[in-house]
Amino acid sequence: MTPSPVIHVIDDDVSLRTALGRLLAASGYRVCGYESASAFLEADPGDGAGCILLDVHMPGLTGVQLQEHLAVRGCILPIVFLTGRADVATSVRVIKAGAEDYLLKPIAREALLDVIERSLRRWAVAAAAQAELSGLRQRHASLTAREQEVFALVIQGLMNKQIAYALGNSERTVKAQRQAVMEKLGADSVADLVTMGIKLGALKG
Repeated sequence: MTPSPVIHVIDDDVSLRTALGRLLAASGYRVCGYESASAFLEADPGDGAGCILLDVHMPGLTGVQLQEHLAVRGCILPIVFLTGRADVATSVRVIKAGAEDYLLKPIAREALLDVIERSLRRWAVAAAAQAELSGLRQRHASLTAREQEVFALVIQGLMNKQIAYALGNSERTVKAQRQAVMEKLGADSVADLVTMGIKLGALKG
């Protein structure tokens, strides 16, 4: 049985954490509360199914600073910011940085549950993309050093004859290596290889 998503509530207001915890638990979610951004980082809960409800203004590390920190780490948990006062500049900043939403307290129950559902759908998409990239990296790592060279040249648009000249191999050898690359990476066409190259960062889109 797949465990229910975890909603991470990060707010220095204990009464709000408690109220949100009860509301979300009653809606079928698991909830983890944190009194500060630092407490969340120390707990290091990972980025399994879930999202983050994050207060903007907290003592110490602020919500905005935590968002920046998690972005550097590559965390895929969607963030919903909560704030007691409207601040257009901050809302624009965090949304541009990838936040799912920016909500003003107090938050209506239906609005909160709606944004959480959106966040969880976003997490599922990000998790699938992350898993796909991880698999692609593993397949790429399985290529021999020469096959990786062939891959790099193919996605740059070179033909077999040009690759053979560049690597000092026969065209027949390059053709065999190219076929091995296609099979190991699970590609059906050069276009597939180019797409994979972009995902791997080997080629700019």
